[in-house]
Amino acid sequence: MPDAPAVPGRDPRRLRNLALLGPAGAGKTTLTEALLHAAGAVARSGRVEDGDTVSDFTPEEKHHGHSLDAALLHAEHNGRLLQLIDTPGTPDLLGHALAVLPAVETAAVVVHAGRGVEPVARHAMAFAARRNLCRMVVVTHLDAADPVPLLTQLRDAFGRACLPLNLPADGGARVVDCFAQSDGDSDLGPVADHHTAIVEQVVELDDELMDTYLEQGDVLRPEQLHEPFEAALREGHLIPVVFTAARPESGGEPVGVRELLDVIATLCPDPTEGNPRPFVRGKVGDLDLDPTHEFHATPDPDAHVLAHVFHIRIDPYTGKRVVLRVHQGTVAPGGQLFVDDPEAGESKRPIKVPHLHRLQGAEAHEIDAAGPGEWVALMKTDELHFDAVLHDSHDEDHLHLRPLELPEPMASLALTPQRRGDEQKLADALQRLADEDPTCRVTRDPSTHETVVHGLGDLHLRAILEKLEHHHHVAVASKPPRVAYRETIRAAAKGHHRHKKQTGGAGQFGEVHLEVEPLERGAGFEFVDRTVGGSIPKPLIPAIEKGVRRALEHGFLAGYPLQDLRVTVTDGKHHPVDSKEIAFVTAGERAFRDAVAKARPTLLEPIVEIEVTVPNGCLGEVTGDLSTKRGRVVSTDFLGDDRAVVVAHAPQAELTAYPSQLKAMTAGRGVYAARPAGHEPVPDHAARSIIDTHRSAHHES
Repeated sequence: MPDAPAVPGRDPRRLRNLALLGPAGAGKTTLTEALLHAAGAVARSGRVEDGDTVSDFTPEEKHHGHSLDAALLHAEHNGRLLQLIDTPGTPDLLGHALAVLPAVETAAVVVHAGRGVEPVARHAMAFAARRNLCRMVVVTHLDAADPVPLLTQLRDAFGRACLPLNLPADGGARVVDCFAQSDGDSDLGPVADHHTAIVEQVVELDDELMDTYLEQGDVLRPEQLHEPFEAALREGHLIPVVFTAARPESGGEPVGVRELLDVIATLCPDPTEGNPRPFVRGKVGDLDLDPTHEFHATPDPDAHVLAHVFHIRIDPYTGKRVVLRVHQGTVAPGGQLFVDDPEAGESKRPIKVPHLHRLQGAEAHEIDAAGPGEWVALMKTDELHFDAVLHDSHDEDHLHLRPLELPEPMASLALTPQRRGDEQKLADALQRLADEDPTCRVTRDPSTHETVVHGLGDLHLRAILEKLEHHHHVAVASKPPRVAYRETIRAAAKGHHRHKKQTGGAGQFGEVHLEVEPLERGAGFEFVDRTVGGSIPKPLIPAIEKGVRRALEHGFLAGYPLQDLRVTVTDGKHHPVDSKEIAFVTAGERAFRDAVAKARPTLLEPIVEIEVTVPNGCLGEVTGDLSTKRGRVVSTDFLGDDRAVVVAHAPQAELTAYPSQLKAMTAGRGVYAARPAGHEPVPDHAARSIIDTHRSAHHES
């Protein structure tokens, strides 16, 4: 691999930003350690089993023996600053891995040669493609399997664009370059064959170079191929494959690690060559309405600043550590930036830039400035949240990165503090955890009165509970949460109530006639005033709505909120002296309940759309299991590589343990994504049980 040309210090062309993605056990952390050691960034390679790696530095990661969060690392090689992210690989922690992708130009999907292409690798590759990232495959443990069927499997899974840049040779004892040279033999056949394949793939995107190649044959120099190589990466026309063995099974020195460093430094795109991240102007709710509001940052250190928060870690001792990717301009300590925060709905909130740090796992090294493409950590910045955008322009506001499509948290636990008086402490701790984890969601449902934490699976929830106990010193009791049912009506009906109260002094009087009618599912609640002739004075109409809304919140059948209905006030009476607001609040509430009782009220349950990807051999068991959960299969597609995708709608109440059940049914090879799909009526037999339980509890209380 030729040496890269020299680049000035702050020039973004000196940077290479790469995230290592892939399943747990594929060897990402071991490979990262070998890369850092080979580049001279660390004195020795740490070992996961010894708990001394740079990436896995928290007590929980050392205890479990695998990554629980993304770790940011860097090394200098061949005049380039390589910024690397080692990500967790278990499906339950996939959100931590996907959330950092806005910070990189290249997603490197790591595949264990002995295990082949696992579901997490497929998911990571597909997500990176949707985010328009350049992609590559890094094969680890190259001496653990025959590379010939493995390369076939890679192409079946990720497409014919998967072509090797280097090849294992001598039974995996070394690798040989097949991009810059064509001599020799390898475990995958003649080097010349693979050299020709990758050169032809690259020149396809450059007509002039293609003509030269066809006329003169294989006389192209590597530097002639650099620009079309980058274009092929950007367009997904090429997915390079490199082979490594960071810790060979036979012992000895790492294989392919220095060659991988050369590939990253010489061939991976810099911030001026990769596909730029899409920013959007507009309020959060309008982001998907007008694609013409999209724009791209310019990696110019002299332009105005545009930076994005892509990672947060909260330490119980040092506080909140926020990491930015600078996309444009130069950030320096002491300057002022404005924050566009989609979570808080705020625009142009000013902050003063504190000291800047570059991270090496747990260590933070202070730097004087950060230019385009650089990652920089800001300490103790409580006002910043994940996905916030920072800029220094007085003329801009409502700037956001195009939202990430992260997995929907589907596993959940209801939490209560074990010590009385710790309620606020628990709430504060959960808020901090949600701040640093974009796939951790905390809710407080008014109908169940439970604090519920939502995650991607059992392991994710266990990690959250461990952080609560060890980092925030909050002991909690956990249990499956109650399902947040809703209520609605199935027919139109009329209601009436006259509220009359005389206590010797000024009395209360209000009479309300109203109608209720069902709306389509998901429509919510509408309130309409159709009174005429001053039967109810207009200033008292809001009091009726207030009473109706109070009744909505408390439900009719089982204490769950009512939704998807319209209330129309049609008539009423008032008294010139006794008609006060409180009278019409009461009359409105009771007239509404009178109407609902006649409108065939029913319970609704939350429905989830679940997309499950499984091996073909598990398809029957998975679809049968969904049927037992009252699920309806919407579609089944076969992907052509011994996998099938099942899309189904099922009640949320039936899926509380689904992550662990799917893992058991598919031996860990099944993955799923879930999203809310509205509400549907609860079957009568189940509804009766829910209503009886509520009334029994209400009677006892």
